[in-house]
Amino acid sequence: MAGMDYKVPTVLSADELMEKAFHRASKISKNGTNAMDTRKKTALAKVTASGDIVVTALAAYVQRFPRMDKRDDFFPELVDIVIGIDRYKKALGAVNWCASRVDKLKNDSLRDIRKTKDPAIIESLRKSFYGRMKSYVDRISDDLEFLQEAREKLKRIPAIDSAAPTLVVAGFPNVGKSNLVTVLSSAAPQIAPYPFTTKGIIVGHMQDEWRKYQVVDTPGLLDRTFDERNDIEKQAVLALRYLTDVMLFVIDPSETCGFSKDVQEKLLKNIEEGFVGVPIIVAESKCDVLKTDSGRMCFSAQTGENMEELRSRILEEMRVVFRRKAAEAETEVERWRIQQPAPRWRSISTVSYP
Repeated sequence: MAGMDYKVPTVLSADELMEKAFHRASKISKNGTNAMDTRKKTALAKVTASGDIVVTALAAYVQRFPRMDKRDDFFPELVDIVIGIDRYKKALGAVNWCASRVDKLKNDSLRDIRKTKDPAIIESLRKSFYGRMKSYVDRISDDLEFLQEAREKLKRIPAIDSAAPTLVVAGFPNVGKSNLVTVLSSAAPQIAPYPFTTKGIIVGHMQDEWRKYQVVDTPGLLDRTFDERNDIEKQAVLALRYLTDVMLFVIDPSETCGFSKDVQEKLLKNIEEGFVGVPIIVAESKCDVLKTDSGRMCFSAQTGENMEELRSRILEEMRVVFRRKAAEAETEVERWRIQQPAPRWRSISTVSYP
C-alpha cells in the first residue's frame, strides 16, 4: 500500500544547504563597465543567488509539508503518534523564521553593496552576508534533521482515506475477523504497516453499486480492554475513533478463539463506552461450529452462511454514513462559495462595426 503522497522534497541538512548555496555562488562572475562595477555586480549576483537558494529551499519545506492544525481527525492524531505534532510545528516554525531572516538579510546586504563605492567594503559585506546567513541556517540544523526524519516516516504511513465512509472491525484474535474482511472486500485486502500495531492494519474496500467504503481491521489494538493498553496504543485508539463511522464487533460464541464469551462481552462493553455515538453492529461468527439463541446475527465467513444478510446490514448503516458525509461536503462547498468575494465585472464598451 502506497504511503501518504505529499510531494515533500528531500530536506537538506544545514551543511548540505550551505554547500549548495556557496557552490552556486562560487561559479558566478559578472562583467561591468570597469573593475569597480564588475566587483559590485559580481558581489550582488553572488549574494542574490546564494540567498535565493536558501530561502527557496526553506520556503518549499514549509509549504509542502502537510498542515496539522486540525486535531479531531484521524491523520493528525496518527502523525502525533509517529512524529509528535508539537515538535513538528516547532520545526516548521523555525524553518519559516530562518527563511524570513535570510531573505531580509539578503535584501539589506544588496542595498548596502549598491550604496558603497569602496571595493574592500563590497567584499566585506559579501563575506558578512555569507557568515550571518550560515549562522541562521546552523541555528535550525536540528529542525532540518527532524523534518527529514519526519518526511521518511510520513512516506511510510499508508494512505487511508479518512474522508471515506469507514467500517472498523473489532473483536478478539482468531474470532474470524480477517476471513470476514477478505469476504466483504471487493479486492484482496492490503496490510498497512502502522506504528501502533506490529501486525499492521488490514485495509479492504466494499463496493456498493457506485459507492465505495473502507473496511479496516486492527490486529493488536481493538482486541483488548483499554486498561491493558500502553499510552501509544490508547492514543492510537483515539485516532481510530475519528476514523470509525460504523463498527462491526465480532464475537466467537464457540470460544475456539481461545477467549471465553464473558471476556468477549466485557471487551464489547469496553468498546461501546470508548466509541460513544458510533453505530456498532454485533455479530457472532463461526455459526457453522455453534449457533446460539442470543438473538444476534450470526455468520460463517468460512462457509458463507448468512454472509449476504450481514453484508446487507452493514450496507444499510454505511449508506446512512455516505449520505451524511455527502451532505456535509455539500454544506462545506456552499459555505466556501458564500465566503468568496463577489466577482468584479469590467464594463466592456460596445464596438460598432461598419
